[in-house]
Amino acid sequence: MARASVRVFHKLEGLFSIYKPPGVHWKLVRDTIETNLLKGINAAPPPAPRQRVQFLAEPTSVVAEGSNELTLSAASVPALAHHPLVSGPEFLHIGVGVGHRLDVFSSGVLVLGVGQSNKALTDLYRSHVTRDYTLEGELGMATDNFSHTGRLIERTTYDHITRDKLERVLAMMQGSNQKALLTYSKVDMSTQGAYELAVKGELRPDGKSPPIMTGLRLLHFQPPHFTLEVQCLNETQRYLCRILHEVGLELRSTAVCKGVRRTRDGPFTIQHALTHQHWTSTDVIQAIRQYRSSRKASKAKHTQPGKDTGTTDHLC
Repeated sequence: MARASVRVFHKLEGLFSIYKPPGVHWKLVRDTIETNLLKGINAAPPPAPRQRVQFLAEPTSVVAEGSNELTLSAASVPALAHHPLVSGPEFLHIGVGVGHRLDVFSSGVLVLGVGQSNKALTDLYRSHVTRDYTLEGELGMATDNFSHTGRLIERTTYDHITRDKLERVLAMMQGSNQKALLTYSKVDMSTQGAYELAVKGELRPDGKSPPIMTGLRLLHFQPPHFTLEVQCLNETQRYLCRILHEVGLELRSTAVCKGVRRTRDGPFTIQHALTHQHWTSTDVIQAIRQYRSSRKASKAKHTQPGKDTGTTDHLC
């Protein structure tokens, strides 16, 4: 029978998501979770110590008076060579992989994998999953890195910008990105299958492609501040900041990014992302179970008899 620590390790092999706070490097997040998981694994009760036979001298009261012979008796005693206090913790390293990363400036959903499930991270992102972001912007300034942390290079007016003008610019940008998606998907839009994919919003690039927005919406507008919701593929945080910069230019002004928050990464949403106080082995195991259950439910819902759905059911 496998030891308790090994059983805990196998339960941790899977995908889960955490909430990365802003101002923290993703490597520090990964190392913290790795340390917490190792503590949880090594805290599992050790197996009962093995017994070994040891010959012990009989007490002098048992030895006959006047006898010079040493009397020995066989006894079963615990072998301490494999005791944790002697051999140290059983697990010294655990492989924790990180999916699509977030820079120090950004926050939100960060997907991780443990053990053999690191391969599932690669499979997940080869399937061209979309990700959702909330972008906080501020009109009237431009910096060298498109965010409020960069060096200020220009100030502009923004009194002429209205909500209607901003929404028209967003619609134009989304339209150009939809055309790019059609180009990189390499599908014949005259076919019924391509039409159904487009209606369902399931068109994906065929191979490598530049960052593409699949959705763009205004959530809040109170000059100079505004908030956008973005769905995209193959993006970087710099690309997201540049979106706000281009929005400002289209409005004959400037804009910088004041915050990037990822709210969804493929099947992982912010509602199920583990916050810092839940980065423990117990909570991670529970999160992995929930993800597996949701995958099975989703697969059962979309699978039809005799029809190959092409789902990536190996992403566990």
